[in-house]
Amino acid sequence: MKDIADIPALMDDLGARAKSAAAELAFAPPEQKTKALNAAADAVWAQRDAIIAANARDLDYGRDKGLSPAMMDRLMLDEARIKGIVDGLRAVAEQDDPVGEVLAEWDRPSGLHIRRVRTPLGVIGVIYESRPNVTADAGALCLKSGNAVILRGGSESFHSSGAIHACLVEGLIAAGLPEDAIQLVPTRDRAAVQALLTMTDYVDVIVPRGGKGLVGLVQREARVPVFAHLEGIVHIYLDAEADPVKALNVVMNAKTRRTGICGAAECLLIHKDVVDTIGQGVIRALMDAGVTVHADPALQALDGTVAATDDDWGREYLDMDIAAKVVEDIDAAIAHIRTHGSDHTDCIITEDDAAATRFFQRLDSAILMRNASTQFADGGEFGMGAEIGIATGKMHARGPVGAAQLTSFKYLVDGDGTVRG
Repeated sequence: MKDIADIPALMDDLGARAKSAAAELAFAPPEQKTKALNAAADAVWAQRDAIIAANARDLDYGRDKGLSPAMMDRLMLDEARIKGIVDGLRAVAEQDDPVGEVLAEWDRPSGLHIRRVRTPLGVIGVIYESRPNVTADAGALCLKSGNAVILRGGSESFHSSGAIHACLVEGLIAAGLPEDAIQLVPTRDRAAVQALLTMTDYVDVIVPRGGKGLVGLVQREARVPVFAHLEGIVHIYLDAEADPVKALNVVMNAKTRRTGICGAAECLLIHKDVVDTIGQGVIRALMDAGVTVHADPALQALDGTVAATDDDWGREYLDMDIAAKVVEDIDAAIAHIRTHGSDHTDCIITEDDAAATRFFQRLDSAILMRNASTQFADGGEFGMGAEIGIATGKMHARGPVGAAQLTSFKYLVDGDGTVRG
């Protein structure tokens, strides 16, 4: 690791090497990239004990920093989660290669034949917080899409990310691809983040993956284009025509399966007509499971709830907490989500097709769901193998960002001595 004084030189070197690697990756055969990813998966599994040992050092660091239980859960790796990383690498390996895909093709009266084809973005910078599995997901998706990547993991996951990155490099070497295709910033120094955000000569896009503080910093200070992955202020609306069994199962899973992920439910909106039936049952079940319910005045009569404050609307808890509010009708629910949501994922529980259609049409979140747990807001669950994040902006990529979303396109124009009159 270089001295802190050498951070600008370190980052300049990483950028130059990434740009050189990207030029080779742009035309690497699909079979070569697939071989690299499968070899990386083999290496991760073979090195699982070393990865878990590295993760133990990170967990100690996290405890010393006073990370919340939810953040510690995000950071923790065990054999089952490492198996998930291996499966994710293999899933990306098996996907169709997006590079060179013909998106559209047509002939012009002039005699030109025009094709619009997918092409890599170039060099991608990924800045992420505590989840070390992002190292593998981001590295795999960037490689599959023909992009070089510079990874800057969180200080908490420094050792875990390093161990996983070494396996990715092993895969690159096995396939004869440039080692610099996947680079990990080898320092916790925050100056490296500042440098990465301004490397316009080398980096084509930045993907921040983390909390509001990280994403806000990136959006404020980046001179490189950004795929924003904002906080997941996820709402579930229990409609007047909600099925009670579906409501209970979906809400419980959406809130309690894993509280520390961006698809976890954070606010429950309940139609006034079902407050005393479905609504009460769901809230009691949440409290029985250990969830603290921050309730509006209409729900505070339920024993065990706590009074919601203004700060609870639009809050990402990432913990065993949920805000709950009674609404007059579906339009009031939509208005609340428009005001307090983050355009990430929102869900309606209803058997009424017209209500579902209204919810889908009038909200513009990146992901809208009906009668399904918001924990499915995940690239792997969408069949993308993995995701580099969930983009909540409206430019270029939106929703789960998989390999195809990490490409742009170019036009290939064929003529036959064709000239313009």
